[in-house]
Amino acid sequence: MLLIANFVIFLVYWLSIKEIFFPNKIASQIESKFVMIPQEVMRGQSLYTLVTSMFMHADWFHLLGNMLFLYIFGDNVEDIFGHGGYLAFYIACGLAAAFTHILSLYLGLTYPADFSVGVLGASGAISGVLGAYFVLFPKAKILTWVAYVILPIPAVLFLGFWFILQWLFGLFDIGSEIAYWAHIGGFIAGMVLALAFGLERKKARDRKLRL
Repeated sequence: MLLIANFVIFLVYWLSIKEIFFPNKIASQIESKFVMIPQEVMRGQSLYTLVTSMFMHADWFHLLGNMLFLYIFGDNVEDIFGHGGYLAFYIACGLAAAFTHILSLYLGLTYPADFSVGVLGASGAISGVLGAYFVLFPKAKILTWVAYVILPIPAVLFLGFWFILQWLFGLFDIGSEIAYWAHIGGFIAGMVLALAFGLERKKARDRKLRL
């Protein structure tokens, strides 16, 4: 349902931009009302955008990249948390990612520290899914394209490398349009929630499977 929601919302937005079936004003309203603007959130305004922005994407590449990661890693994490628990987990990680981005603006880690620049995308919440997967399934093999060869790489290495890259990009990729600190915040939130609520659930499930 998360995959479908993201695709449907972006499709409506994209069709509106192209003025196919929908007028262009719908895309304008989506941009103005549902993108998270840090300075508005800090004023206590448009707080709903903390959630709505998680379901918005800038272009097809942005959408497909995020949905690929959600598709690969999401189902296993959902198996542990359950449907309702997984949705709550997903939203919580997205919120943690958004507030981490805002904090990075205050600390000058994101430059330029422009609080009026909108933030959108599911990558913060999906980073939380990756963090949980890192904790819950460290030995799982991820089929990865490496130098023209597909190799099965343990999740702990694949996701650990990805997380280190986010730190490096966040520290040195100055002026980037990607909210790397949101990825970092979401990943850490996912790890914490998996350690607090998911690990025991997984152990209990594994014990049942062995029986």
